Amino acid sequence: MSVVRDLILQADDQLRYPSGGELRSMVEFLSGGGQRLQVVRILTENEKKIIDEAAKQLFARRPDYVAPGGNAYGQKQRAQCLRDYSWYLRLVTYGVLAGSTEQIQEIGLVGAREMYNSLGVPMPGMVEAIRTMKDASLALLNTELAKLASPYFDYLIQGMQTST
Repeated sequence: MSVVRDLILQADDQLRYPSGGELRSMVEFLSGGGQRLQVVRILTENEKKIIDEAAKQLFARRPDYVAPGGNAYGQKQRAQCLRDYSWYLRLVTYGVLAGSTEQIQEIGLVGAREMYNSLGVPMPGMVEAIRTMKDASLALLNTELAKLASPYFDYLIQGMQTST
């Protein structure tokens, strides 16, 4: 769930105290809490803007998605796509906050392939959607905060790519 929790559980599983290196990792993680909170705040406060920009970029690149017969054709289908984008953005913020990809893996990737395949949603389209969401999100962050958030988007993208 978080770096601190994971390090403590790892040491406990091995019936030992955390090592000096593990303690330094915890201190580093905890000292970056303000930045993680800042990323989460910016992304959360700009969720609608991010989702709208990501959708605009995606549908400009792939107009077939919103054309008749496309997976995002019609108000209901488009709303469902945007809901999913919002959900994935929220998972990224959970990852940033916890300093862990565990929730992204457990909630966002496990079962994604089966769900989207059963709905006839092409995984390459979801990968492209997350890429556009990453671009729209990172555009709102300074360089340092973008470096903090980027790996969580990349983890999600990579996980979806292996689901195709």
